[in-house]
Formats: sequence, C-alpha cells, structure tokens
Amino acid sequence: MDDKIEKSDDQWRRDLTLEQYSALRQKGTERAFSGEFWDDHEPGRYLCAGCGAELFRSEEKFDSRTGWPSFSRPADARAIASTRDSSHGMERVEVHCRRCGGHLGHVFQDGPPPTGERYCINSASLKKSL
Repeated sequence: MDDKIEKSDDQWRRDLTLEQYSALRQKGTERAFSGEFWDDHEPGRYLCAGCGAELFRSEEKFDSRTGWPSFSRPADARAIASTRDSSHGMERVEVHCRRCGGHLGHVFQDGPPPTGERYCINSASLKKSL
C-alpha cells in the first residue's frame, strides 16, 4: 500500500469515465439500485476503479437493501482510509482508497456480525476481477 498514485485532475479526467470521475474524484454518489454491482452475486474481487487496488471480496458482500454494494469488511484494512464527513447535514465516515485517494462511499455501524460494519460503496468506484 506504499505505492501511492498521484495524478493531475486532467489525468484523472482522461483515465476515468464521467461516472467514475464523479464518484472517485468529486465524491459523487450514484442513484440507489442503479450501479453495476448493487445486485451482483458472482464470486470475485472488487478493485478500485481508479488504481486497481484490491478493496473488497465477494465473500464479504451482502444485501443491505440500500441499493448500493455493501460489504462487511475490506479485503485488507490497509487498503481503505477513512475521514469524518459532515456534509449534507449528517455525521458519517467517508471511506476512500488509500492508494489513490478515490472516494468509495461510507461505512456505517449497522452491518451484520461479526464486524457490525456496512461499507456502502459506489459501483462506479469499483471494477471487478475474478
């Protein structure tokens, strides 16, 4: 995780789709039940769409009924960083890719045992590998 990726805004715009750029670089959120992975149940690894770092695994994915891909834990805790987010009149914990800084979504404390965590992630922030 020490191989940080830094790019100019122009480079990110060239390398990402509009939807990926909105989510990863502008902290956008896709509409519920609209993203590619919200209802995906196939085995695989979920990687950062910005830099390819492994973030989540299908074994930790669950149906939170929120309309976004939800995971009970990251593949490696070192892959994810978090910051306090008090935007939109709420107190939340934003999660982002430690390698490239891309916004992934938020983590909530209402997930299933044993972690009790729900990583609510934008599909646009992810790509999948088998």
